[in-house]
Amino acid sequence: MALLPGNSAKHAAILVGLVTLLLSLSTTCFAQTDAEGDKETDPLVLKKLEWFQDQKFGLLMHWGTYSEWQIVESWSLCPEDENWCERRGEHAKDYYQYKTAYENLKTTFNPVKFDPDSWAAAAKAAGMRYVIFTTKHHDGFCMFDTKETDYKVTSKDCPFSSNPKSNIAGEIFASFRKQGFGIGAYFSKPDWHNSDYWWPYFPPFDRNVNYDIKKYPQKWESFKTFTYNQIKELMSNYGSMDILWLDGGWVQPMTPTSPRWGKSPTDQNIDMPKIAAMARSLQPGLIIVDRAVEGRYQNYRTPEQEIPDTALSYVWETCMTMATSWSYVATDTYKPTWKLIHLLVDIVAKGGNLLLNIGPSPEGELAPASLDRLKEIGAWMKVNNSAIYNTRAIAPYKEGKVCYTRMPDKTINAICLADEGEKQLPATISITAFTPKAGSKVTMLGVKEPIKWERSAKGFTIQIPEAVRTNPPCEYAWTFRFMAE
Repeated sequence: MALLPGNSAKHAAILVGLVTLLLSLSTTCFAQTDAEGDKETDPLVLKKLEWFQDQKFGLLMHWGTYSEWQIVESWSLCPEDENWCERRGEHAKDYYQYKTAYENLKTTFNPVKFDPDSWAAAAKAAGMRYVIFTTKHHDGFCMFDTKETDYKVTSKDCPFSSNPKSNIAGEIFASFRKQGFGIGAYFSKPDWHNSDYWWPYFPPFDRNVNYDIKKYPQKWESFKTFTYNQIKELMSNYGSMDILWLDGGWVQPMTPTSPRWGKSPTDQNIDMPKIAAMARSLQPGLIIVDRAVEGRYQNYRTPEQEIPDTALSYVWETCMTMATSWSYVATDTYKPTWKLIHLLVDIVAKGGNLLLNIGPSPEGELAPASLDRLKEIGAWMKVNNSAIYNTRAIAPYKEGKVCYTRMPDKTINAICLADEGEKQLPATISITAFTPKAGSKVTMLGVKEPIKWERSAKGFTIQIPEAVRTNPPCEYAWTFRFMAE
């Protein structure tokens, strides 16, 4: 990822703390986003945001030459005092040798097993409905056929350039679009390969531009043009696009309330109004996610590796790894299926979407463990997807092990989360937040017969038939549906 990458336990702890801090600032950020002149007013964008909130479950894919070394994406190029920036390997002691070797990965990147149709089929079977693909991460290596640089997968010195599927982003977007997916392009605003961002005349100090923009304004203008042109390529040549997911939030105008990243934060105004106007002229209604930049070009928020404690007052999406790393690591540990389903339910109950990341291998394959998880999630979604899609949050969102979602007709879904290893339902389930209408039915998804219920002193109690208890319609979580008073 961009703001908070890495795959170590130490990083996870740092991540939780920093994201919690960002979430604690959310009320202030929302107020500023809704200030006069900052609130999104484009009716096509507002309609697309409603569509987005109906999708609930998406796939994020971090993929680039860094998969060959199985390292955290891009970040070892960045000279910051962070654990995810540590260089490893034979060139680790010499930064410039390391950077040269890293950029030479382009000459060996050859994912001959790349099969985006199979990826799209697996994601669809899991119940995912949109995809965000990394067209370019901070290292500047382009997974699309840009005319702005030769540091790209279609360059002649990249062995995969001779493959019919060499324009990787285009192939992925086409395959997923055929399967009915919403399409999103991840694009890094900073570009550490571009000499107008990291000028070789100076060493890089941190993640930020490494020269004084006020002293060398022509270089910054050149970089702005480069960025504009690359985004225009993506918006022009890759079919219909639903989301432009911009990463690298430190590239933003410097204001008194701007977050400070790195040792040398500076005003890095990339001219988002111009970029947005161009992008939406080519892709009407385009959702723009200018991550961590307050204002109208952050159409929804993206808490990273974290779930808010309660529902938020704006559109949001948790981006989270299926394993521990954003990029491919052969020895990585994948979250168990029950955990992934519980994360999805918890997020949806609070009104958000889950964008689940899988990093393909350097050969162009998805790890068997990730495919197993997708298949198992799909089995659960086949029974319960109507309690996920097209729903909205309803207070109290969650009580104990029960999460709630609200359907368009006001019907309530109560999704009971099983304990780890729990295979049978309890004899009764008590719900205190709601009471069904008198004389109405309570149903269980995957079960034909209505489920008996009775009022209690506060709320009601569901009585689970023995046959359902011992042979439930799915694993991991069970959904009960009713119309509340």
